[in-house]
Amino acid sequence: MTIVFTYSEAQQNLATLLDKAAAEGEVRIKRRDGQVFVIRPEISTRSPLNVEGIDLDITAEEIITFIAEGRRYQ
Repeated sequence: MTIVFTYSEAQQNLATLLDKAAAEGEVRIKRRDGQVFVIRPEISTRSPLNVEGIDLDITAEEIITFIAEGRRYQ
């Protein structure tokens, strides 16, 4: 269901308007002269798994040692 706001409502409640656009897919803003505008959230093309790495300042050898220690039976 598309939600329609007046121009004045949109000005006063921008945060709410954006939240509703995110939840509903889009909202419309209608001006006094009858023009209607659609606000939709932008679809992200970036994977949520694409995260920036961090430098831990350890070598590959140290990583392998940590893995081996974790696999040892106690």
